[in-house]
Amino acid sequence: MSAYSDEHRPRSTGDLTWERVETAPPFDQDLEIAVIEGNAIHRVVFPCRRAFGGWIKAKSGEHVAVQPTHWRIWPDGGGRLSQ
Repeated sequence: MSAYSDEHRPRSTGDLTWERVETAPPFDQDLEIAVIEGNAIHRVVFPCRRAFGGWIKAKSGEHVAVQPTHWRIWPDGGGRLSQ
């Protein structure tokens, strides 16, 4: 199964605006990431977190082999890590 899809994703109830990846919050927040090319939006279907050297799956910590261009808060709460 591809990491990119517009299906099987929770619907956002918050802000739907995509932000440039350079402005992504550092390391402790679940994000929806995407590659936007022209009018096509290729979303990753699971929450990700920014990590040193790239991106990881929020739940497993597994490296995500994608170079996103945009991000927004993951729609089911944003999942900040609790200390």
